[in-house]
Amino acid sequence: MKKLLFFAISLILYSNSAFRQSAKLDAQEVKALKEIWGKLKLTRKKEWNFEKDPCSGEGNWRLSVGCNCSFETNTTCHVTHISITSQYVAAILPWEFAKLQFLQSLDLDYNYLRGTIPSNWATMRLTTLSLMGNRLSGLFPTALARMTTLQDLNIEGNQFKGSIPEEIAKMKNLERLVLSSNDFSGQLPDALSKLTNLTDLRISDNNFTGKIPRFISKWTQIRKLHIQGCSFEGAIPSSISVLTQLNDLRISDLKGGASTFPPLQKMTHLKILVLRNCLIYGPIPYYVGYLRSLQTLDLSFNNLTGDIPYSFSMLKKVEYIYLTENNLTGLMPEWFLSSTKVIDVSYNHFTWDAYGPKRCEEGAINVVESYSSSTKKQNDIHPCLRKDFPCTKLDSQKIRSLHINCGGEEVNINNFIKYDADTERRGASTYYNDGNWAFSSTGNFLDDDHDSYILFNTSNLHSIPTLDTDLYTTARTSAISLTYYGLCLANGDYTVRLHFAEIVFTQDNPSGKLGKRVFDVYVQGELKLKDFDIVEAAGGIGKAIIKSYIVNVKNNTLKIRLYWAGKGTTGIPYRGCYGPIISAISVNQSK
Repeated sequence: MKKLLFFAISLILYSNSAFRQSAKLDAQEVKALKEIWGKLKLTRKKEWNFEKDPCSGEGNWRLSVGCNCSFETNTTCHVTHISITSQYVAAILPWEFAKLQFLQSLDLDYNYLRGTIPSNWATMRLTTLSLMGNRLSGLFPTALARMTTLQDLNIEGNQFKGSIPEEIAKMKNLERLVLSSNDFSGQLPDALSKLTNLTDLRISDNNFTGKIPRFISKWTQIRKLHIQGCSFEGAIPSSISVLTQLNDLRISDLKGGASTFPPLQKMTHLKILVLRNCLIYGPIPYYVGYLRSLQTLDLSFNNLTGDIPYSFSMLKKVEYIYLTENNLTGLMPEWFLSSTKVIDVSYNHFTWDAYGPKRCEEGAINVVESYSSSTKKQNDIHPCLRKDFPCTKLDSQKIRSLHINCGGEEVNINNFIKYDADTERRGASTYYNDGNWAFSSTGNFLDDDHDSYILFNTSNLHSIPTLDTDLYTTARTSAISLTYYGLCLANGDYTVRLHFAEIVFTQDNPSGKLGKRVFDVYVQGELKLKDFDIVEAAGGIGKAIIKSYIVNVKNNTLKIRLYWAGKGTTGIPYRGCYGPIISAISVNQSK
């Protein structure tokens, strides 16, 4: 939308041919552009061509510079808009932008700019500034706090740190503030409550402390609020109830004290509601089913109890419902089982009866490990985890090794070890059983119209033995949770090896190196890796790392879970790129 707006403005500014023929860009601004061009070292085909007037609409300026040529009776132009995105610019952020005193919009997304915001930028009269996906660092720039004309500020995906300063209160015109995926810390200052014009605030993936402040009630105009993967403690404040204009609310992975469901009944505009792993207990309020605009509902990984409200059947626009890993009970609603919506109710305690599902997945609904059986089943293994339940194989027939090429075709390593193919392409709410192993996947990628649960290598693979390369050309991913099962294993101790490589980020594009994937890994219910970053652990992009564990298998079942806790970038190299990935799994009984 932002890019379309820029081009629309540019078209209007260039539409009058008389202006282009007679008006010229101010000479001092031409000089400033040359200085900026030199510091950015633009060498690609779309570099600026100073043989043509930047405001003439000729040469290579059209896609990056917009002008207003109505000054001095239509004889003088001033630069009002600059967009230099995804140009692989690896340079210090030039202070010379401040020389363009008529500049209103500056977009430098997806480059490799470093340094911090120059202090003299405080004199600029920008209304829009976007620096997403760069390498800018330091404390929150005081120059920004003094830029009181700003309405839209995006510094997502950089390396800023420290606390948010009280000076931010001066930015009273801000409508959109995106601080996600930096290293900000400390408590949110009361000064933020002064930004009463906010309609869009995103602070996910930072290291804030304390509680979500009660002063969020001051943001009565807000429509989008993202607070995922921070370190906030305690309950969602009840003052959130006054934010009745919200259409996109995402809060996840809180720590500390539990609470009941927050009062959201007046948020009738909600399209996306994510309250994942927020320590919420008690029943799901009946009114949730009357939030008629809902398209995505994620209440997974809480402690919700009781039945699924009948009012959920009223959610006509909803496409995705995730109630994964709660303590919901009662009978599964019949309309769930016949629904075409994507629904995941896995890991709950519904009552198994004659009307319950006969498989772990019925249509688009995942019900694996979601039932409490009224009778004791053999070995306490849920029937969904067996194609041949109960597992009647003799001990001599049970498997003692298992190998999976996650997301890829069958692979034979050294003509000795066969890794099974894993090519099921579904993943939003999917249970797939291959006989000796299975996986359960939960979650769709928000803000991305092209969900893909199998990833293919886009980077050069490094330091991987030639014979093993095929294990790292693909990977399986999930937006929230991905669980692999080893089935009908002989009981005993096993060596479990989990193969990882970051194959989506790329060294070829400088900004692509700035992506950060972070997730947690559990084996047999025990947290093995917290905030696991493949690139950091492996020493680079496209490098393999194997994590090995000795685990005990009981009840003939092994369980490996990968969980995204809201941390890491979500917009690099493209919006909707996040979540755990795994390249291969190998399991061998210990001798």
